[in-house]
Amino acid sequence: MPPLPPTYGETRGLALMEGLEDAGKIVFTAADAQAIGARRGMTPGQVHLLTSRLARAGWIRRIKRGLYATTGRLPGSVAPHDYAIALALATPSALSHRTALHFHGLSDQVPREITCTTTAKVVTPSMRGRGKGESAWVVDGLRVQLVTVRPERFFGFADVWVDQRTKVAMTDRERTVLDLMADPARFGGLGDALSILEAYHHSLDLPRLVSYAERYGVAVVAKRLGWALESFGVKGKVLAPLLAVPVRMIQPLDPRRARVGPVIARWHLQENLAAPLAR
Repeated sequence: MPPLPPTYGETRGLALMEGLEDAGKIVFTAADAQAIGARRGMTPGQVHLLTSRLARAGWIRRIKRGLYATTGRLPGSVAPHDYAIALALATPSALSHRTALHFHGLSDQVPREITCTTTAKVVTPSMRGRGKGESAWVVDGLRVQLVTVRPERFFGFADVWVDQRTKVAMTDRERTVLDLMADPARFGGLGDALSILEAYHHSLDLPRLVSYAERYGVAVVAKRLGWALESFGVKGKVLAPLLAVPVRMIQPLDPRRARVGPVIARWHLQENLAAPLAR
């Protein structure tokens, strides 16, 4: 990196960094920097210049426009956890899908990217100018996949500690498993999703899982979950709410496969696990 300009020897840059650290702002916005700078007698122009110089020096890094993170290179400072950076890309958001699956011990496979669920409308650099593209950010080699859901489906989260100083929002075990049934393609397909549910359903809070399926508000997700749990030996009242979910028509068990196969009348599903992938 290029050396700092001579004028950077002033103490204001250190004072700004100190203020960010004191406020716990290791991931921060331009507005955060401006507020802290103002409390230390700096003008907006001075804060903007200092932020640019700090980034050039490698003491902070730009994540996206108006969003920065400390790097830990300045003595006494720390770099944020990758999860904290991922969550800062969209507000509100929570870690989910494969990231949560691995964190909760429901999969041994280490995900190659961080996945977050958000209600925000996401426009990534790859989508700009073309109106389409993957909703993923790549920050210094860190890949973050953002999954947008309706506000009424943004639930089932808990704050968890991922290291000694970082607490983040993440889907709990039951909501993570519900996502297996709601969006199996993100987990490698329904077959993989069913294998995970079969292996770990004994350790889940099944009444909570069922209540989440009801709250999610998609009949085929509730029916898919109910059929799977019953297939794995779950019996009794726990399945009753899923059986009671009203449906209008028979739906395919695997949404990615052709609609061929026997009908499971009890669950209003068509068992098409052996069918070819639909084009």
